[in-house]
Amino acid sequence: MNDSCLLADTAPQDEPLPLAGLLALASAGFITILTEAMPAGLLPQMGVGLGVSQALVGQLVTLYALGSLLAAIPLTLLTRGWRRRPLLLIAIGGFALVNSVTAFSSHYGLTLVARFFAGVFAGLLWALLAGYASRMVAPHLQGRAIAVAMLGAPLALSLGVPAGTLLGTLVGWRTSFAIMTGLTLVLMVWARWQLPDFAGEPASKRLGLHHVLALPGIRPVLWVTFTYVLAHNILYTYIAPLLVPAGIGSGIDRVLLVFGLAALLSLWLVGIWIDRHLRLMTFISCTMFAVAAVLLGLWLSSAIIIYVSVALWGLAFGGLPALLQTALAKSAGNSADAAQSMLVTVWNLGIAGGGLAGGLMLQRGGVVVFPWAVFGLMLLALSATLGKALHRR
Repeated sequence: MNDSCLLADTAPQDEPLPLAGLLALASAGFITILTEAMPAGLLPQMGVGLGVSQALVGQLVTLYALGSLLAAIPLTLLTRGWRRRPLLLIAIGGFALVNSVTAFSSHYGLTLVARFFAGVFAGLLWALLAGYASRMVAPHLQGRAIAVAMLGAPLALSLGVPAGTLLGTLVGWRTSFAIMTGLTLVLMVWARWQLPDFAGEPASKRLGLHHVLALPGIRPVLWVTFTYVLAHNILYTYIAPLLVPAGIGSGIDRVLLVFGLAALLSLWLVGIWIDRHLRLMTFISCTMFAVAAVLLGLWLSSAIIIYVSVALWGLAFGGLPALLQTALAKSAGNSADAAQSMLVTVWNLGIAGGGLAGGLMLQRGGVVVFPWAVFGLMLLALSATLGKALHRR
């Protein structure tokens, strides 16, 4: 793998980890995930407010994912020459705009449009975060920097979404989105103050998308991303029916809390070792998820095994985004942002595929099929982590 710095103006070797700036990036990720997931926790309230069914409110999440899926690659390629900090501020500011529209709109169609553009801004933001974090530190600290920048995602899933749902119940969903707008504006000031600016990619160094895809290590990382995220979303999307055989269907909040806390622990551990053992930790992550799937497959009716498996699953998954984005950044070199946009696209394909595949399996074979499907997908991911392309890391 290419261990050179991402671009010529990357931070010098002796510069310490710039926590204030990296936490600003993490906060951007937090707001992105919270914006994406909050409608799922406020379906009844938003349905009443917009005068539509809960099923239609659910499409607000679908449109968000579609925006990210369609926009990540073209927007990233279009803006490769832009200076990084203004572009990042535009992406963050977009959330202030779309959340304001969501807060004040009484028209379902307008809200759908706002959610689509929220996804567009999210696709651009996620394509920028890893490369930005990498350029703020010396090469030997890039993995740790990306791990800190990725902290917002598991925090949002484990703590932010439940808190947002509770807030929406207490003060109303419109006020919740308005508060999100206020937090985003504060974040823009923080990011402008704490984040350094970097030049865009010079035109002479820009590779075409097919050339970036052909770089050593890119395709194996994208393959692991797709198989892993597909497996994860088969379970995560249909976690409620998965708990029924063990008689803990009403305890979904506790199960997800276990997952979230384990994911936070995973990210902390990955942050410690990622720069020294990147490939090994990716292998361990895939192996742990495979073991969790086998436990679920053999003892799906045991509540204790469910909790153990979910904890293993969280430990496996929590640090995965940092591992994959670090691997991709190191493989892509100067084309890191273009490569990250591919990861964003493949990630969203995994999310969509997980929902679709899980639904089909639920109808035809029931939840007993899920663990073995996940196990098979993790074997495919493990084959890539053991391949020669990943041995270079």
